[in-house]
Amino acid sequence: MASTTQLPADTRPFAPFEWMLALRYLRARRKEGFISVLAGFSFLGILLGVFTLITVMAVMNGFRKELFNKILGLNGHIIVTKVGGDDFDGFDEAARRLAALPGVRNAMPLIEGQAMASTPSLAVAGFVRGVREEGLKALPLISGNVRFGSLEGFDRQEGIAIGTRLANLLRVTVGDPVTLVSPRGAVTPFGTAPRVKPYKVVAIFEMGMSEYDRTMIFMPLPEAQRYFNKGNAVDVLEVLVDDPETVSEQVAAMKQAGIPSLHFADWRQRNESFFTVLEVERNMMFIILSVIVLVAAFNIISGLIMLVKDKGREIGILRTMGASKGAIMRVFLITGASIGVVGTLAGALLGVLFCWKIDEVRQFVAWLTNTNLFNPEIYYLTRLPADINAHTTVIIVVMALVLSVLATLYPSWRASRLDPVEALRYE
Repeated sequence: MASTTQLPADTRPFAPFEWMLALRYLRARRKEGFISVLAGFSFLGILLGVFTLITVMAVMNGFRKELFNKILGLNGHIIVTKVGGDDFDGFDEAARRLAALPGVRNAMPLIEGQAMASTPSLAVAGFVRGVREEGLKALPLISGNVRFGSLEGFDRQEGIAIGTRLANLLRVTVGDPVTLVSPRGAVTPFGTAPRVKPYKVVAIFEMGMSEYDRTMIFMPLPEAQRYFNKGNAVDVLEVLVDDPETVSEQVAAMKQAGIPSLHFADWRQRNESFFTVLEVERNMMFIILSVIVLVAAFNIISGLIMLVKDKGREIGILRTMGASKGAIMRVFLITGASIGVVGTLAGALLGVLFCWKIDEVRQFVAWLTNTNLFNPEIYYLTRLPADINAHTTVIIVVMALVLSVLATLYPSWRASRLDPVEALRYE
């Protein structure tokens, strides 16, 4: 009977012995110390790359979110003005009709003007806004951050509400007088005389944005009409909607409401260049910092190539013992991918923890170096923001994992193609 030759069966993919060999290669012996150092640098490179990407993107997202909340928390989502720039008379009827539209939370009349706020100690330029009490309370950034005094009965008082930084500059507190000086005063035969009038501070708020806390002054609407000689008119209507992201649909509905001679400008149009710059910076930072992960992936390639060259004799022995090309390739793929996977997960965990306590870290470093690392006078915010976006974090982790696996393919393929006869010829 004719005999048949049985070929060795291929091993099951990712069998236990493949994992055992891969982990053994990660624990290099003393004479393989240089390879171990390369593996360590590859691990640190992946870890630092993922950590840096997550941290920087979280801070960029935090800046955008904080500035978005501060800007929209003080200003209306839609600004309604009279066509031609005339004073807005008959605003109550327009505000009532706009507020009745679906999705509109409030439509508040507003007077804006500049004035000099002065006390015996100092004079500071301020931005005055005349607004009704209900409109002021509709802004959570103001009504929810009153530190001293109260907004109750704001319309019935001839008082003003100012920010904490302005109060500190003028050295006043609730109940103290502040004199407002405006160039838009009474008209006389000799020209326009400045209007000078003292007002009592009834509330002090803190919005967390130093520029606003240092310049904003809120005044009851009827008093602002008298102070700026507006009669029964206002400058604009500021409309607040339930969802600022759908503001374009609200503007379209307002244009169809049939109110003549009105011009509508939403928050995107007014701040388009500002948020566009933030988005461009965010995308460029992501691209630039991704190079760190790419460099770490190249370190994995170089380390694996050296490991394959050093393990040529062992590969030849494994092949003569029956190990298939696929098994050899998987051993080195596991070896290289383990560095990338563990480094990526460690970097992601470290990045999330760092962003969670980023302001505490900033305060500690500022105390340690005795420097101001985040000056509110420059950055306009009183704390370092960090907002971890789950979608962005997943993209960073997946990108690092994919690069780590791709970096192992060529060295692993070279190992699987090694001829056992050549490997053992001089042994």
